[in-house]
Amino acid sequence: MPPAKKRPRAYDHLRTRTAVLAQFAHVRDAVAVLTPEQLARPTRLGDWTVRDLVAHIAQGFGSVSRDLALPEPPGPRPATTLLEWPPAVAAFVRDPEAPAPAAAGPDLLALYGEVEAAFLADVPATGAGDRLLPTLVGSMRLTDYLVTRTVELIVHTDDLNDALGLEIPYDRQALAACTRLLADTLADRAPGGSVEVRIPPFAVVQCIGGPKHTRGTPPNVVETGPLTWIRLATGRTEWARALEDAEVSAGGERADLAALLPLLS
Repeated sequence: MPPAKKRPRAYDHLRTRTAVLAQFAHVRDAVAVLTPEQLARPTRLGDWTVRDLVAHIAQGFGSVSRDLALPEPPGPRPATTLLEWPPAVAAFVRDPEAPAPAAAGPDLLALYGEVEAAFLADVPATGAGDRLLPTLVGSMRLTDYLVTRTVELIVHTDDLNDALGLEIPYDRQALAACTRLLADTLADRAPGGSVEVRIPPFAVVQCIGGPKHTRGTPPNVVETGPLTWIRLATGRTEWARALEDAEVSAGGERADLAALLPLLS
């Protein structure tokens, strides 16, 4: 019999909204002091400059308000669940006909102020988490979509830090939500109980078919930190390199995730 599907993880609407706002504020504060020379620097995202990345972060955050302004999609359930979002967005990014990101105007701080004010006005703190949004990858619950914004913000904060040598902070709750969604995506992609993946202090999941571990020390264990896990899951770091650099420990004959990664790229 195939492994039973676990109940999807639940996320608190208010805590997730707060985390998204906190991480966006960290990025906004960093953007406020960037020089023209820093904005012109390259990033690890192909031909994107730091300026392109900064604009993309604001536009991704602003998508919440833009989608809320559209009519609510009909139907009793979203077309895209939270665990379906990573493969859906990966397919969208790879689509050669997908629209390119819109160019931002010259005043990035004004853009950040506008999208932040719109978010505060449009996204209620309570009572609206089940509202459906028509996103680029299908309709989604508002709370679920906010979880995806933690992924966007944490991943791109890390991209900014890499490009500029900065230490923009990571909001703990945003980092936790991002880590958990990507860990659950792995478990959903490769269901099973033969390998335990530990990402302390935020997530532990079991994956990959085979003999299921029930008690004692698991025979196949992968352990890494949240940022390394996020880089692996999004293709910023390769499995072999992370092992070589001792950023991942993997023990057991099944504890090789190379064929399953990246999850979102």
